[in-house]
Amino acid sequence: MNYRQISRTLGYMLMVLAGAMSTSLIWAFVNGDSTWTVIAFCASVAITFSFGLGGWYVGRKAQETIQRREALLVVAVSWLLLGVFGGLPYMLDRAFINPADAYFEAISGFTTTGSTVLTEIEGLSNALHWWRGMTHWLGGMGIIVLFVAIFPHLGVGGKHLFKTEVPGPITEGLKPKIRETSWALWRIYAGFTAVLAALLYALGPNEADVVTRGLSPNAVMDLHNAIIHAFATMATGGFSTLNASVAGFESVAVDVVITLFMFLAGVNFGLYYAILRGSGKKALRDLELWVYTAVVLVATAIITINIWHTGPPGSAELLKHESLLGSLRYAVFQVVGVVTTTGFGTDNFDVWPPLSRLTMVSLMFIGGMAGSTAGGMKVFRFVVIFKAIRLRLHEVFRPAAVQLVKVSGRTVSRDVVNDILVFFALGMFTFIGASLYMTFLGLDVVTATTSVAATLFNIGPGLERVGSVENFAFIPTSGKVVLSFCMILGRLEFYSLLVLLLPEFWRE
Repeated sequence: MNYRQISRTLGYMLMVLAGAMSTSLIWAFVNGDSTWTVIAFCASVAITFSFGLGGWYVGRKAQETIQRREALLVVAVSWLLLGVFGGLPYMLDRAFINPADAYFEAISGFTTTGSTVLTEIEGLSNALHWWRGMTHWLGGMGIIVLFVAIFPHLGVGGKHLFKTEVPGPITEGLKPKIRETSWALWRIYAGFTAVLAALLYALGPNEADVVTRGLSPNAVMDLHNAIIHAFATMATGGFSTLNASVAGFESVAVDVVITLFMFLAGVNFGLYYAILRGSGKKALRDLELWVYTAVVLVATAIITINIWHTGPPGSAELLKHESLLGSLRYAVFQVVGVVTTTGFGTDNFDVWPPLSRLTMVSLMFIGGMAGSTAGGMKVFRFVVIFKAIRLRLHEVFRPAAVQLVKVSGRTVSRDVVNDILVFFALGMFTFIGASLYMTFLGLDVVTATTSVAATLFNIGPGLERVGSVENFAFIPTSGKVVLSFCMILGRLEFYSLLVLLLPEFWRE
């Protein structure tokens, strides 16, 4: 194991993180945050950069490139460290007293889970709001992917790092050179983010709207708010600057724009690159894209009809669902928010009828497309599993026939099919084990299981006590640690972290 190279690579990563963290100081000065907040962020940046510089210094003379084993260790340790250093601003700016809370919030941001242990979000400083959004944006496309794009010296090591972090079994339509691929992904990602921020800034509530409609003073869609919500949307994260999430804007235009961009963020970014290269027709024929779209449309139709005219007499829910168009508005936002694992909310789906609640829970497991910023098990894996089942049934009565699993004209090897089956098994075992531990802590079954599902598949909200209008603050410290680990496991899709538990991994 080349520990010097690992130290240098981790050092570079922490220095990149410190640079990103320093952007919060801009908003601290622009929006007039307290002197304490400025000091807290200066200290956080200094500590993070110092550790990064120390890591680089230890490994400055390393010559060998990163091999696969080192790449696995770098990615796993990077994500564990992100919670430590990313949590510093929360602790130093006095948002939390318990380090486990700061770690949970930071990891929830970087993994784009969006679960929170904050009980008063609007009380945060402007700089800390920005940092929460920035953790989403860095984690959405992957801070390691950005790192590979920035540092050309990694060579073949960059390829190992890239493949270890990018979610999904197949990345289709991207350039063969890993550094160029990384830049292509980040350019597309940044482009979408900029367009979305501009639309939100133009269409969101202004100061007059806030006064006239009696909204929270923080609901003004200024540049700060627009960029933060664009970060959270394109990263499919879900952190908002408002206690009521996107519902706090009370804007149809904002709902429509965010719904559209959440859907786009759940699409394989390789397809966007293929479209830019002139292969639009081929990209639009992608089977996974059609299945993903069908899942959204069918789930929206089911829930729209199911919640129409539902809700306690005289309640806000009944008022929202009085018309078919109103039911459609809230259904499609919640469906896209959950299937892409963004977790933004404009309605409390925890009080919906049982059919709608079950549909939402099902969407939590499915997730978006492979190669997107969305979490979940990914549509591609479900497509392959269904095709593999169909193929196996054919083999029962036609054992001599040679048949292959194909998706969009591409043959899926047996190794990939087996990898997907193991992925499902790991997901199920982890889900059961973590759920049992959460019930051991005293949580009811629904809260325990959906808290694990929400974190393991990077969704954000669950049901009952961790529902879309609730938070995770009440969970005991050990439970927060377990759920933080679930978030990292889900973001790295199990293998990159669990492989470190094998004794063989550490042998020379």
